[in-house]
Amino acid sequence: MTELLEVGRVARPHGLRGEVVVDFLTDRPERTAVGAVLQSDRGPLVVEAARPHGKRWIVAFEGFGRREDAEALAGAVLRAEPIEDPEAMWAHDLVGSVVREADGTERGHVVALVDNPAHDLLELEDGALVPMVFVVSCEGGVTTIDPPEGLFE
Repeated sequence: MTELLEVGRVARPHGLRGEVVVDFLTDRPERTAVGAVLQSDRGPLVVEAARPHGKRWIVAFEGFGRREDAEALAGAVLRAEPIEDPEAMWAHDLVGSVVREADGTERGHVVALVDNPAHDLLELEDGALVPMVFVVSCEGGVTTIDPPEGLFE
């Protein structure tokens, strides 16, 4: 079985009909589609309905039709299988990968992704930060970058 990825968290109940407010960590529509299955510590949850609510989502799960049911979901971490998309670079592929410049110079491993208003950043084990705009590819555990001169000085 593939390792599940955290895709969201139930914040709190919403209203009286069993809906919950969910903070999703993903913008993939597959995660909020009717019939989508999200795993939680309380077992699988099937999306019955979902709609955006500001930066969050209001979600109804099958079998949770009352506020009391929804209260039991508060704080639940939601997980799902990775989505195969050859055009996308995923955090779970980038973290831990070896960073190599196009000329073959190795720069270390990615230890984290840093959210930044201009561009997300790769944080390397030596503390260096590489803007994602310089990432060329991420394949087979190797992230290839094409940085401007002086980035690592």
